[in-house]
Amino acid sequence: MPPQIQSQNQSGLRILQGELSALSPAVREFVEANVSLCQPESLHICDGSDQENQAILTQLEEQGMIKKLTKYENCWLARTDPRDVARVESKTVIVTRDQRETVPTPLGGGASQLGRWMSPEEFDKAMAQRFPGCMKGRTMYVIPFSMGPVGSLLSKIGVELTDSPYVVASMRVMTRMGKDVLNAMGNGEFVRCLHSVGCPLPLKKPLVNNWPCNPEETLVAHIPERRQIISFGSGYGGNSLLGKKCFALRIASRIAKEEGWLAEHMLILGITSPAGEKKYMAAAFPSACGKTNLAMLCPTLPGWKVECVGDDIAWMKFDNQGNLRAINPENGFFGVAPGTSAKTNPNAMATIVKNTIFTNVAETSDGGIYWEGMEQELPEGVTLTSWKNKPWNSEDGEPCAHPNSRFCTPARQCPIIDPQWESPEGVPIEAIIFGGRRPEGVPLVYEAFNWKHGVFVGAAMRSEATAAAEHKGKVIMHDPFAMRPFFGYNFGQYLSHWLSMADHPGAKLPKIFHVNWFRKSPKAGFLWPGFGDNIRVLDWMFRRVNGNTGAMPSAVGYLPCYDSLNLQGLEGKVNLTELFSLEHEFWQKEVNEVRKYFTTQVNDDLPNEVARQLELLQQRVKQM
Repeated sequence: MPPQIQSQNQSGLRILQGELSALSPAVREFVEANVSLCQPESLHICDGSDQENQAILTQLEEQGMIKKLTKYENCWLARTDPRDVARVESKTVIVTRDQRETVPTPLGGGASQLGRWMSPEEFDKAMAQRFPGCMKGRTMYVIPFSMGPVGSLLSKIGVELTDSPYVVASMRVMTRMGKDVLNAMGNGEFVRCLHSVGCPLPLKKPLVNNWPCNPEETLVAHIPERRQIISFGSGYGGNSLLGKKCFALRIASRIAKEEGWLAEHMLILGITSPAGEKKYMAAAFPSACGKTNLAMLCPTLPGWKVECVGDDIAWMKFDNQGNLRAINPENGFFGVAPGTSAKTNPNAMATIVKNTIFTNVAETSDGGIYWEGMEQELPEGVTLTSWKNKPWNSEDGEPCAHPNSRFCTPARQCPIIDPQWESPEGVPIEAIIFGGRRPEGVPLVYEAFNWKHGVFVGAAMRSEATAAAEHKGKVIMHDPFAMRPFFGYNFGQYLSHWLSMADHPGAKLPKIFHVNWFRKSPKAGFLWPGFGDNIRVLDWMFRRVNGNTGAMPSAVGYLPCYDSLNLQGLEGKVNLTELFSLEHEFWQKEVNEVRKYFTTQVNDDLPNEVARQLELLQQRVKQM
């Protein structure tokens, strides 16, 4: 790594780049304490430069952790150990003194579905079992990073210590990272992030795919009181890029509660009408519901334009005029590859052709990438190597790319990135959209009656998910606010925090909507074409925000009036009656399911207002 050994400190630690003495006292103390604990061979303080990035990528290539994809410009393929491919919810914990700070107490005891708690004593024991000497023989990288534009009042700073160069290369894409961040931080606060793959050198057993990890000991812990994140044993993005879900949602949601703002699992898009008027909207969807596709929508209605501010996370805070302003705290997209195609998301496909790190996708023999749902014919004679690094063909009976394979790509490369995507003030949010994959019963779109009802709609979100292996078929899962795996504190308190936004002086509260692109007919499959045609729903919301179009009250919220959805130029017929029908039996069952979930999972922490909204829904359903 250039420059070669600059200095050696008193403990014999080789410093490959940077000066410990140049760090603020708090950062230096954080680094030195963890050098003493983890015992790395050398230290590299990241500056975020192009030169450093090229050196890191070259090192990864030499170690066999990544491979250059010759078909594209500066694109790389990583294949992980097959045991380290996704976030591990069962090993992801929040550490607080009182369990109820982290999760509501479920009715009748048992495990909470709204997060996992660990006591400080148990955590200290887990740390002592894992971290002493865990970086022996490796380099510790110091990554100063900013979530959000450097210097923005809405941004927050973190410092991640890691022994994984893959994390360094990925964090440079996903965050603003390096010298500028240290300068902006000065002696200010920062979130302390410590990550190790848990494989000290020399290795005790050989690596799979040259990918260091220690899945038996994986632990991802968050200590909100100390603004600390500790991750061990996994190199996979969601567990190792600690700025992402760990900081930007779990820790940030707790900071947001204390400081009076919102940290949410939401895309942010800008939408401009044919008349040139622009609005910004935020939307929360569980995984596999088309979040990135909506953030990068190609409208089928002439004259409309959609631009992307972010595809995954929104930090939102009221300004002095009462506008709810949002930033995307990230600097890149960490998208699920399978299902992304020129048809479903042409803008994503255009974004990823340079400066991208792909993980666990298939490789083509001509130096390209491939995955299920790409919908591209392979040229004659071109063969595939699967994510498991084996020759692959369609008769193999398993996918060529892992279902959770990823692209890690700079947001600035997106052809429709919004001009204001790095605005330090954030963009003003006028509509918030909740949605899920609901094959039956739930209409294409409805608008909440008011803010309190909208919070209830978010709390009652459910979506179809592929069940765990022990179940057969699909199940409808509760995923409130699409935040179920990411709450940084008690969900009941989170709901109270959302309700309290209405009390902000002069608040211009966004309208709240719920969408369902996935309703099916028993005979005809999906009732709505989706993708680019979803602009027709955004157009109706746009007009509702402006007060320019009517809506009909229903049991669930305001539905579009007949003829108020613009269906001009829509290919094929759409059965609007079926798409918007509300069946009494379905909604009675829905009320019962939501009540059961609130009673058992949120229990005594359910705010009275959310319980009242459920009763009001019950009464309206009775009158259907």
